[in-house]
Amino acid sequence: MSNLNALSAGEAEAELLTCCASRAFAREVAARRPYADLAELTAAADAAVRALGWPDVEEALAAHPRIGERVQGAGRESAWSRQEQSGVEDDLREALAEGNRAYEDRFGHVYLVCATGLSGQEMLARLKERLVHDPATEREVVRDELAKITKLRVARI
Repeated sequence: MSNLNALSAGEAEAELLTCCASRAFAREVAARRPYADLAELTAAADAAVRALGWPDVEEALAAHPRIGERVQGAGRESAWSRQEQSGVEDDLREALAEGNRAYEDRFGHVYLVCATGLSGQEMLARLKERLVHDPATEREVVRDELAKITKLRVARI
């Protein structure tokens, strides 16, 4: 945490973008430094995600891989995604791919779920449950999931 406080504004924003790929989020959280402790930082991150306009949420969503896809890349964000999705069993990848296509057709963006601690079956079940949401309800669920993921990632930096 002291490392984040000591960075320049640009460096802090770059670090925060690995937690949530919305430039508005990174600017907001970096601008509120210094943080006294992790609780203050995670509360600021949560508030910043919840205050994002929908285009900013979509910017963040664009950086997330589809659930069940094998995540490529060597960066921190890719490594975190691989770890977060470690509960996806190989035999579920096709069902998740089909579910992702249906979800994206319905809502126009990637299916986002805080995958940490969930099995592939649980992720697939949640995807199916969310397909019946109306768009406004689903946007709120997406925002909640993005906030959960972001708080977990912020705690790691």
